[in-house]
Amino acid sequence: MTDLAGPVADNSELRTDVSERRAVTSHAPVGKVVVLVNPMSGGVGANAAAEATELLAGFACVSEVLLLDGESMDRTIEEALEGRPDLLVVLAGDGTARAVASRAGPDGPLVAPLPGGTMNMLPKALYGTTDWKAALTAILSDGEPRYVSGGEVEGHAFYCAAILGAPALWAPAREALRGGKLKLALTHARRAWRRAFSGRIRFDLDGGPRQRAEALVLISPMISRALDEPIGLEAAIMNPHAASDAFRLAAHALFDDWRLDPSVKTQAARRIRIAARSRVPAVLDGEPLMLQHDTVITFRPKAFRALAPRPPATEVAI
Repeated sequence: MTDLAGPVADNSELRTDVSERRAVTSHAPVGKVVVLVNPMSGGVGANAAAEATELLAGFACVSEVLLLDGESMDRTIEEALEGRPDLLVVLAGDGTARAVASRAGPDGPLVAPLPGGTMNMLPKALYGTTDWKAALTAILSDGEPRYVSGGEVEGHAFYCAAILGAPALWAPAREALRGGKLKLALTHARRAWRRAFSGRIRFDLDGGPRQRAEALVLISPMISRALDEPIGLEAAIMNPHAASDAFRLAAHALFDDWRLDPSVKTQAARRIRIAARSRVPAVLDGEPLMLQHDTVITFRPKAFRALAPRPPATEVAI
């Protein structure tokens, strides 16, 4: 039986004729690349490791592909970080990508969280595509380092958005439905509906006055349409008139012009304290979890460094 958590290939011996290999981006020192692949993740596929090995062999760098599995995933990630690569590529689910970015931190290697999950919120925000081979080719050819800001709560990081409050209860129903588990999806949906307005969350922003809302959405500067600089998380305070309106607003928070809705108020905040009578349902970058009934969310202006596409050159009018 093959050990899934281990090296698949090292291309340092492949294509020794450097003239046949493409130059790596000149905007960052990328001489050693490690790719972490979870072939069991929904958006990866069984051939991803071999495809990554072949793609990297075409670039003038030393690379290694490591497979992840549930039992030894943490150990493999730690070993990859201890190897001090210049670039750590993640082709796995959304939760794994967030975990690797969090462990790398602002002083660790560059991280490239490629689209390999179901929602791919962070990869889409960074690369604008769900084609991981296109994204990897683009950043290896001409990518540049970029600090990514985000938030942290109870040891969990998020880099796109957090939904807090009753609307987050719909996330398990959505995931069960996506997996074809209709009975489980119905059970979760009923639970979400019953709890939709059973209790509002209380919160304060940067130590300001205590407020109450049906839901609170925290959006990172990377995808916020209201923040031009990483000065904090965009806090969207939602007080819709009906449960269906609350879910609609939360579900489309990242894509629609929902800030014009009269039930929504926004402002930037660096420290958010939330409280409720019971544990608080939350969704962090698409992943559902339950938070303590009294907890603090902190803004991280430089959470980790990503290798991201260079922005297009701006033409200067003459």
